[in-house]
Parts: sequence; C-alpha cells; structure tokens
Amino acid sequence: MSFKKSTMRLSWMLLGALVISPGLFNLPAHAGADEEPAAPKNTKDRDASKPPTPEERIGNLEETIRALEARIKELEGRETKVEARPAEPHTAGTAEAKPVAGATGTESPKTDSSPPAGNRASFFDKIEFSGFADTYYSYNFNRPASRKNGLRNFDFNHNQFSLNLLEFAMERKAEPLGFRVDLNFGDTAKWVHATEPGGSDVYQYLQQAYFSYKAPVGKGLSVDVGKFVTQHGAEVIETKDNWNYSRSLLFSWAIPYYHFGARATYPFGEKLSVAGYVVNGWNNVVDNNSGKTFGFQALVKPVSKLTIVQNYMVGREQLNDDNDTRHLWDTTLTVAVTPSFSLMANYDYGMDRLLGERVRWQGIAGYARIQVTPVFAIAPRFEWFDDPQGFTTALAQSLREATLTTEFKVRGGLLMRAEYRRDWSDKPFFEKREGLFSRNQTTALLGLVYVLGQER
Repeated sequence: MSFKKSTMRLSWMLLGALVISPGLFNLPAHAGADEEPAAPKNTKDRDASKPPTPEERIGNLEETIRALEARIKELEGRETKVEARPAEPHTAGTAEAKPVAGATGTESPKTDSSPPAGNRASFFDKIEFSGFADTYYSYNFNRPASRKNGLRNFDFNHNQFSLNLLEFAMERKAEPLGFRVDLNFGDTAKWVHATEPGGSDVYQYLQQAYFSYKAPVGKGLSVDVGKFVTQHGAEVIETKDNWNYSRSLLFSWAIPYYHFGARATYPFGEKLSVAGYVVNGWNNVVDNNSGKTFGFQALVKPVSKLTIVQNYMVGREQLNDDNDTRHLWDTTLTVAVTPSFSLMANYDYGMDRLLGERVRWQGIAGYARIQVTPVFAIAPRFEWFDDPQGFTTALAQSLREATLTTEFKVRGGLLMRAEYRRDWSDKPFFEKREGLFSRNQTTALLGLVYVLGQER
C-alpha cells in the first residue's frame, strides 16, 4: 500500500472519530512540523465548565481538518524527496566497496577486498579433460595362422573385434606453469612400450606425463620436462588425429614413438618456430646406455597454405653401446589446396651401425584428403619403404602399400572409418595359412572412435 493511500485512510479515520466523539481531539492548525499543538482559538475566552455549543464544535472540526490537510501535504513532500533520491548501488560480491560517509561527514577510503587478478582462478581451475575409445574389426584375406596382420602397428588382429586404445588426458596450459598427463589402455599401449628398458608394467599406461613452463623471453619460450610423444612423422598414435585408420610403414618402422627428457620451443612469429630436445633416446624412460640424444625441429609456414616441418635427431640408441651413433632426418609437407582438399608428404631417412657395419632405412609416403561433405571424407595413401639390411623389419626387403580410407562422422563424437589396404614386399614376408608366406597382404577394416565430450 502506498504512503498517500495510508495517510488518506488515517485522515478519514480521524474525521470519523471526531464526528462520532466530539471533543475527542482539539487540534489547532498546524504551525510547523515540530511545534506542540495549541488550544483552539474559539475556546480562549469560553468557560471550561460549559459544554461546547454546536457552532464551537463545527469550528473545532474545521480547524482539525485544516491541520490534518497541512500535515498530509508536508508528509507527501517528504515522500517525493525520498522517491527522487537515486538508489545506492549494491556492492555485495563486487570487487570494489563503495565509499560511505562516516560520522564526521568525510568519505572513507576505497577498499578492494578481492584477491589479485592472477589469483582469482586457482592453478587447477583451468585443467582441460579429454578422452576417446578406439575399437576395430579387421579381416586379413591371407588368413594367417597366427591371426596377426604383418608389419602393422595397432591394427594387429585378424578376424576379431579389438580394443585399439582407450585414452584419458588432462592438461593445463602453461600460464606460466602447466602440465599434461595421458593415460592409455589397450593393445596400442602395450606395443608402444614393448622395448622399454624400464619395463612396460607401469609405463605402458602413461603415454605422456610432463611439466611445462612458459618463460617470459621474447614471444615466450616454452619448456617441457618429462615423457612426451615424438615430434617425428606425419602421423600420431591417436587414430582420430590421422587421415587414415591404419598407420603407415614410416610411422611403424622408421621413427620412434616417445622420449623422456626436456624440450624447448620458441616461436619467432607466425611463419617460423624452432624447438630443441635433450632426451634419453628412442622409446626409453630408463636409459639403455650412458649417451644422450639431441634433436632439432624447425616449423616453417612460408605461405598460409603450406607448412613444412623439418626434424633431425642424433644419439647413441643401442643397448649398452656408447660408440655407434644413430641419425634420423624427417620431413613433412602439408598443403591446404582448398578448404576441402589437402595434400601431405612425409620422407624419412635413418642410419646407424650394427656390429661395425653401416645400416640405413628410408621411405616416402603421400597422402590426400577430400572432404566430400561435412560428414563424409575420403583419404588415399601411397607409400614406399626400403630396409636393405633388415635393421627395422628384421628382413632385408623393400615394401610398398596402398590404402583407401573412407570416413563418416556418425553423430556427436562418433567417428567411423572403413578401410581397404594392400601391402607388397619383394620377399615372401606376409604369413598365410599353415606356415606359408606370401609377397603381399590384403586387409579390410572397420573402425569406430568415440571422442568424449566432442561434437565432430
């Protein structure tokens, strides 16, 4: 109920009371907001022992009404001033408190009770979580007795449904401190760590685990220390980040999977960034000799559609061998011809010494990706790999392979790939039934990858 309505109701109640009980109130005309009421003028000379006459009663009533009207007008004026005054801003929960007047009329100084800007979000508030599940079914038309596909990485199994990889990752970008941890489960995790000198019982579950620091040097020098995947190659361990489902021969047999040590990366601008590495070696958390391995990377973007990545790594990699040195050159070129058509090429050359003899390996792979529709893509791959001393594949041979992959984004984070692949060797290397071997191998595969919390 408004103030005006309340005062009007009060005045009518008073008026009714005066009519019903004459003489109950003897109020004068209002002379001021804080003055005491005076006796009515028309009773000044009247004898108090005599009852008031009708004329006196009417006079008293008129005086009372005028006093009430004056009082109401004054109160209405006060209400108008209160309504016109601007509301004080609400300061609860704000970073800065509003200064208020003290008892002496002076303003209190501004205070800021909130924590400094850099501490408003704790270190753990910016952790990002991700993960995926990767499964497949593969059929080998050679029908090998061992039920294994020859020379394959990760899509090992013939004629069975298999869990390729289950991964959960957490990462906090370096600002300036950060970290990343990737937990892996499945056949892929076992294979990647099969030659780990420290044993695979624990390390197979830890694909990556490193701390990061971004130093305030120039455009920002990033330093990572711990276990991380290799910088080499055109493909990675995670199926979802490749163009094909199966891995190339170069990924499988020409380069390492991971390293343990330190790396530093510095961007000179949008067109050039460089990185340096000091690690234990190839695929070892626990070092297998007393030597260390050094790496260098340059990423160049001469134009927006072309990316060139050049890697070089050198070090002693063989068990308890501090004399023989391994070299690896790795080059990847990617061209975004159009938004829906891309090309990629990867070349690797490696050499080492085994029992005093020089060994080498090399290969080249070509890729294409055509995004036919927003949910459907085609990705062919052609490849040649030469292992003349059998240092990486355990047989001196020259290999070729051709792969055709179709990709369909089913819904949400579900990705389906169907793939046809044929491998050739100049030697009878690929297993068939009953202990026989063939110079070629043909497989068909259907893979499903579900990416957690991602709309693809």
